[in-house]
Amino acid sequence: MIRVTLYLLVAGFFALFLGTILPLLVRREAKPIRTVSLIATALGSAFLAGAALPVLLHATTISATPWHLLPGVDFTVVLDRLSALFLLILGVVGFADAVYSFGYVEHCGHPMRRNLLVSQMNLFLLSMGMVILAGTTVQFLFFWEMMAIASLFLVLYDFEGEGIGRAGLFYAVMSQLSTVFLFIGFILLYGETGTFALVPASPLASSEALAAFFCLLLGFSVKAGIIPFHEWLPNAHPASPSNISALMSGVMLKIPVYGLVRAVLEIFELDFTMGAVILLFGATSAILGIICAYKETDIKRLLANHSIENIGIIFSGIGLAVIFSDLGMPTLSTLSLLAALFHSFNHALFKSLLFMTAGSVVAATHTRNIEEMGGLVHRMPFTAGLFCTGAIAIAAFPPLNGFVSELMLFESFFFGLQVVDPLTKVLLIFALSLLSLTGALTAACFVKAFGVAFLAHPRSDRAEHAEETCRSMLLGPGILAGLCVATGIGSFQIFSALGYDLPLPDMLVIGTLIAATLGAVFLATTKIASQETRVAETWGCGILSQNSRMEYTEKGYSEPVISIFSSVYRADKTIDKTWLDPDQTIVAGVRAEMSLVKFFEEYLYLPVARVGLAASSLVRRFHAGTLDTYILYTFVWIAILVLGLGWFV
Repeated sequence: MIRVTLYLLVAGFFALFLGTILPLLVRREAKPIRTVSLIATALGSAFLAGAALPVLLHATTISATPWHLLPGVDFTVVLDRLSALFLLILGVVGFADAVYSFGYVEHCGHPMRRNLLVSQMNLFLLSMGMVILAGTTVQFLFFWEMMAIASLFLVLYDFEGEGIGRAGLFYAVMSQLSTVFLFIGFILLYGETGTFALVPASPLASSEALAAFFCLLLGFSVKAGIIPFHEWLPNAHPASPSNISALMSGVMLKIPVYGLVRAVLEIFELDFTMGAVILLFGATSAILGIICAYKETDIKRLLANHSIENIGIIFSGIGLAVIFSDLGMPTLSTLSLLAALFHSFNHALFKSLLFMTAGSVVAATHTRNIEEMGGLVHRMPFTAGLFCTGAIAIAAFPPLNGFVSELMLFESFFFGLQVVDPLTKVLLIFALSLLSLTGALTAACFVKAFGVAFLAHPRSDRAEHAEETCRSMLLGPGILAGLCVATGIGSFQIFSALGYDLPLPDMLVIGTLIAATLGAVFLATTKIASQETRVAETWGCGILSQNSRMEYTEKGYSEPVISIFSSVYRADKTIDKTWLDPDQTIVAGVRAEMSLVKFFEEYLYLPVARVGLAASSLVRRFHAGTLDTYILYTFVWIAILVLGLGWFV
């Protein structure tokens, strides 16, 4: 099995490498080359998924060192059960995304850039796969940077578009900030272990190790979009093509989750305090992520903010696992960690599905504003069905997969509340309350998204003339939709096959009961109800002309929640009235507007940017000197270094 797995890994990465190189060899717009490259993407992703499955099922570990790069620095590939899960995520989503891209790439503007898009997509997948398999910190950082650079090119695909350059700059700065924190953390880790191996011989628990973990936590949090480091995410995801948005949200955001779980399980020995920090980071990100998503009219920004929410749920499970482990409750710790890992897998499926179907809608309507959509369920019925499946999964309705992973997390809370001390109960109840509210708002948000975008009448000519997408753009998300159903209904059997006996209901039985109940209700209503057809207009409050302006709008649906959370949104409402008479008794018309303050951007990011600009201006003055001044600077710094070394030595 080990030899076959290694062959599959080599074949998978070679196919992705081939898919990266081929489109760059042709300088003209050439669809056949892109087709071959995407076939390589699909094959490479399938090979990697095939390599991950047996390792995941049999809990084996495969390690190989094909090259010795430098003294003390090896190129080591490690595939164990943890990395196999995330490699499986990459393979499954990468395969579905490649199938979707056969049709979607041809909808992208700038024909001469389509080759580059396909090439960088392969490089993006290749670099993420190598991060997952990295056995040394040097490899991890190298391929982490490659992942950041490839994704930056993809974000800037349509760089002439409004706001794209700003999104790319924002993403580049935050990516480098993440790398800086990881670099410092790995340097501190090397100081503790004296080796570049990613996993030390035994977990570390010293104060220096705690500082290293804190740096790694910050680095992973920035890349995962944890609040308050999240602002890059709702800017970068909408800027990139939708097939890339699916990879960024479905796969790339799981890479820092993998790094954090690896650090928690094998690198550091953490205590209750660090677990509480991770839990609070996660719960806060979950609730604020959904609150930010609820106000969005841009369908891709809405989905991007939901990624912040779901990453927060995953971090909550990891933090809970650390807390229970420190309290000596291994069963609850395992349940919490499995909930976080299973939700990582589930989120990769349904969020990639949602981004792909959103991309199909945007390609058909040429707008991301759901207020300009409507009625698409009649014009794009298959896309609407796939989007609805993803919405049901992300809203955690049974029997789909999102329900199971969130159920596992809530079980961890409920079981933990029965055995922990009163102070810990306060912490758990607070986090549980935030996550419960998050779940309710998620369901409401996707009722809004699906209802406004797909139901009622079209609210624009573009929505009126929208057409269903091509087969490949249905097949790709269709694969993910099928997996959302299968992994939900078969969750009990999946965990049993992996060797875990968890307190889970058999969703296959529950799913069968739900299907039977719905079928019985449908048959009963069709038999009992009158078969006569009656055509009549919907009552319009006395207004004779029924049109799309009378529909429930996104802003009308969101206004109650925005009012409730006005302290978070910092909503500013203005109402202007015009009157028919000078005494202002008869209203001629009313115009209401509501503007929201971007809290983190205006109160966190911009002040930091202003300080940076001020510091840069100060440093610039020193650069405009003479040669004698520069020699003086050099002499002063050499004197400081000599004195400093003399003091410590």
